[in-house]
Amino acid sequence: HRGTETFPMRRLRLPAALLALLTGLMVALAATADLKDAGLALLVLDVPLAFAIPYVLLVPIRTYLVHCAVYAVVLVALLAAVGVPAGLLFGAVLSMLVAILLVLSSVRPSAWSMSVMWQAEEARDMQARLAVAEERLRFGRDMHDVLGRNLSVIALKSELAVELAQRGNAAAVDQMVEVQRIARASQQEVRDVVRGYREADLPTELMGARGVLQAAGI
Repeated sequence: HRGTETFPMRRLRLPAALLALLTGLMVALAATADLKDAGLALLVLDVPLAFAIPYVLLVPIRTYLVHCAVYAVVLVALLAAVGVPAGLLFGAVLSMLVAILLVLSSVRPSAWSMSVMWQAEEARDMQARLAVAEERLRFGRDMHDVLGRNLSVIALKSELAVELAQRGNAAAVDQMVEVQRIARASQQEVRDVVRGYREADLPTELMGARGVLQAAGI
């Protein structure tokens, strides 16, 4: 009834066979027993009603009405063939048709209401998953900001220290000390990101970019 997928009609073969069997038994009982008005009306009402309630949720409304109309015509023909009086037959079939319409007007709206509730629940679940994904993206961006900038500075200063060391320049030690300081600062910033204490802002990013440029000698 939600229209999201097609119900495999082959699954209705067994219920259809059961309905045909019960209808045959009902017609045979009407032909052999002395049924009162209420008895026949209850039989004609209960047998199709048990199948109409789930069936109305499995097929489109038009298909449901067409199949119910065909069933009503066949049932009237069978009951008339076994000699059920016209007045009794009319009352019983009228009761069945009223029940079929009541099923259509009550079961499908109830199922639609449940469907709306399920969709709302799915929407809440999706919103929660999106919130988690957004938080992960924010965390990833913060980690990239922290590690990307600092690793760039560490790489540049390490290259500079190597060149100075190859030349025998004592300033290489100062560069490695600075690399060590930046590495420790990076550890602290990573801890702050994990704890949710760090918020990247424009001044911080500008200072980081300036540090990278200065380390590169620009």
